[in-house]
Amino acid sequence: GGKIGVLLEVNAETDFVARTDAFQELCNDLAMHIAAAAPEYVTVDEVPADVIEREKKVQIARVMEEGKPEHIAEKIVTGRLSKFYAEIVLLEQPFVKGDNETVGEMLTKAIATIGENIKVRRFARCRPRC
Repeated sequence: GGKIGVLLEVNAETDFVARTDAFQELCNDLAMHIAAAAPEYVTVDEVPADVIEREKKVQIARVMEEGKPEHIAEKIVTGRLSKFYAEIVLLEQPFVKGDNETVGEMLTKAIATIGENIKVRRFARCRPRC
């Protein structure tokens, strides 16, 4: 087996909302996405500074190797950091079931539909050992 387990904490303001089908479906979709896309963090703010600095150094070195002018290097690195975040941050990743929307955008739509503030607090993704 290629089975993957996901534990997910999603908070709503009331128990009533947490029991609705729409909320349950949202949680299911989020868990499925986490299983498929393997994010490491919920938000960009959770990415440790040392991880960001390491990635910046890698990207700056790549830009210099490519021979790009220094005055545009910072913009290129910023763009590449956005792509990096889209790989490791849940709310920045393209939603696996969506059409060109991020998980964050999908969550915003769900909040508008459900009518209550909803927050993804944390998650854990694991594979059982055989």
